[in-house]
Amino acid sequence: MSADTPLMKEPDANAGADANANPPVDGSELIRFEHVTKRFGTNTVLDGLDFCVDSGKHVTLIGPSGSGKTTILRMLMTLVKPDEGTITVAGERLFPANEQQIRDVRKKIGMVFQQFNLFPNMKVLRNITEAPVTVLGLPKDEAEQRARDLLELVGLTDKADAYPTQLSGGQQQRVAIARALAMRPQVLLLDEVTSALDPELVAGVLDVLRDIARTTDITMLCVTHEMNFARDISDQVLMFDSGRVIESGSPERIFSDPEHDRTREFLSAVL
Repeated sequence: MSADTPLMKEPDANAGADANANPPVDGSELIRFEHVTKRFGTNTVLDGLDFCVDSGKHVTLIGPSGSGKTTILRMLMTLVKPDEGTITVAGERLFPANEQQIRDVRKKIGMVFQQFNLFPNMKVLRNITEAPVTVLGLPKDEAEQRARDLLELVGLTDKADAYPTQLSGGQQQRVAIARALAMRPQVLLLDEVTSALDPELVAGVLDVLRDIARTTDITMLCVTHEMNFARDISDQVLMFDSGRVIESGSPERIFSDPEHDRTREFLSAVL
């Protein structure tokens, strides 16, 4: 990985001139959910949810399927709106808010989905540069250099001119990670990013994410059933059940000495 790879912790002498660079990480609150409720029909997926994520932290959401974890990420991507409550990102209101406010806040957020969602008609390099050029207005040459740096970060420097169909599932997911990082978001959302992969491809993707967690200042909010990965990268683990956080703590405490019976039951089933 080159010394000027985006998001690296080493200070960049030119960072002040880059309007799209991440702001300094100061440990302040970045994401806040207050009294957030979401219903799908008669099913209450989030039930008066309150939680926050500090800047630069890696927070993992664990819990059974249907407990509301992915809905949280989809709300931050503005794919789902809460029925009640407020969501703020970097001090700016995401919900409720007008369309311009939502667009401004969305630029601070990147997401990697379960499915890779790459544009099949675009080569890898253009998949990564398309949004920085069209959304951020980044010059094409600068966007391509950023993309090549990120391809180095995810170990795919030789795939810039390949089409997604020419890549394995694990390689496509690594391109999707690079594409999310190309926007230089303040927070990266990871939604079960290995669930669609063959087992032998999972380790490579998780190693890339471990490297990103170790070498960058980006805030990460992760939904995963990969408990060893959660233990490795997390500053904080939140246990969800029935749309609420029932337990929160360091990975060492949650995985070694959980306080809640439901947490112990869940971990005994998945570990």
